[in-house]
Amino acid sequence: MKIVTWNCNGALRKKLEILKALEADLYVIQECENPETLLNDELYTTFSANSLWTGDIKSKGLGSFASNGIILNENKWPTNGLKYFISANVNGAFDLIAAWAHKANSPTFGYIGQLWKYLQFHIDKMQNTIIAGDLNSNVRWDRWDRWWNHSDVVRELSEVKIESLYHMLRKVAQGAELEPTFFLQRNREKAYHIDYIFASEILAKATKSLEIGNPDEWLAHSDHLPVIATLGSYGSQQDLPAALAAVP
Repeated sequence: MKIVTWNCNGALRKKLEILKALEADLYVIQECENPETLLNDELYTTFSANSLWTGDIKSKGLGSFASNGIILNENKWPTNGLKYFISANVNGAFDLIAAWAHKANSPTFGYIGQLWKYLQFHIDKMQNTIIAGDLNSNVRWDRWDRWWNHSDVVRELSEVKIESLYHMLRKVAQGAELEPTFFLQRNREKAYHIDYIFASEILAKATKSLEIGNPDEWLAHSDHLPVIATLGSYGSQQDLPAALAAVP
């Protein structure tokens, strides 16, 4: 099973060719259009036939898109006004939390603070879980007088055995990333690592690879690069969630 998260920087309908070339089973896309407003666009309608979307602006929201054969059921975990999160169960086996950590006009809990608050409501539900998205955050931006820093979110997730796949596979600490996922104004001198895929222990152990798109290819389409995780079998089939056993 291949999972991709990508902030497409708007106009996803015009970027489907490069995205679909990744041949993923699940796509978590930030800044994409509401499929219900583009029913006259055949390609986008086909791509979004099995999807969930949320947002306040029809042209720039958060979407979870699944390929045919994937059962994507919305969990309807309340967001309590936090922006933006979609929780869905995949094939009855694990939960996918799509995230776009937004400023949300919050004077206090913007960006990573939105995810921190979301965890306070739902972390007890996260057993077999993948969290994927643009978190607009890095440990380098922690502040000493804040209790909901990036480090606090990573720690709380670690306490329920949910880890960042990039850091687990690259064996690097948070903040020591060698590969950026975002280039401010597409400037290669302003590079940051702010997009992540986290996974529960058994899903993390099933991960075969974690890749980040090549800036030479992707910066023509967005200021973000896609993060791509490929999951396969681990240990016995009994150890593996049914969704992964069923999908190559």
